[in-house]
Amino acid sequence: MIRKILVLILVFNLSSCAELQQVVNQLPQGGGISNTEIASGLRQALDFGIDKQVSKLTQTDGFFKNELVKILLPEELHKVDKALRDIGLNKLADEGLKVLNRAAEDAVKEATPIFIDAVKGITFADAKNILLGQDNAATQYLTSKTETALYAKFNPVIKNSFSKVGADQIWKNLINKYNALPFTNNVNPDLTDYVTTEALKGVYTMIAVEEKDIRTKFSSRTTDLLKKVFALQD
Repeated sequence: MIRKILVLILVFNLSSCAELQQVVNQLPQGGGISNTEIASGLRQALDFGIDKQVSKLTQTDGFFKNELVKILLPEELHKVDKALRDIGLNKLADEGLKVLNRAAEDAVKEATPIFIDAVKGITFADAKNILLGQDNAATQYLTSKTETALYAKFNPVIKNSFSKVGADQIWKNLINKYNALPFTNNVNPDLTDYVTTEALKGVYTMIAVEEKDIRTKFSSRTTDLLKKVFALQD
């Protein structure tokens, strides 16, 4: 019954909060839910994603040992990694990857205040579109509201982190060894932009994981508000 009502909402594209509320109030279960509760439920889901998933990325190995978000070398440097491993320099190659991920872990610590501001700004109109959207609709909303600000925050932190953990020296050593190999073309990459972009992808990936769980697993709706709001999209 609930699913049929939601389909009707999409088909007729109800334009006002009052119209949606009138439909919601007629639901046999969860009736009487307010516009404020719907928006609050979406905010709570995103808050949980930020607290539960993004915070993991700030820990040591939060990126490096998470295969969903682990930062690998950019495509143009795959040959560097392979060449070093082919001549037995696996440890050096691993260390090069690790410092990229360490920089991302440092940068994500700057994300929470920006996310909190974006979540606070969710309106009922936003919430309606998110609730009736795809499994990652809330994550897409958050991406649109925070990506530019997060890039501006992450980039200098990553650049500084490269210096702090010695990444600049590690990469200089790594690239120099590669460039010294016969029959190779010299490379001199600036990885700050690349790692910044990959760190952003990792953050949104983990938020999407939590959002999908809340949407599809009743057990992940750990508060009465989440149960009430997300029952509307079941």
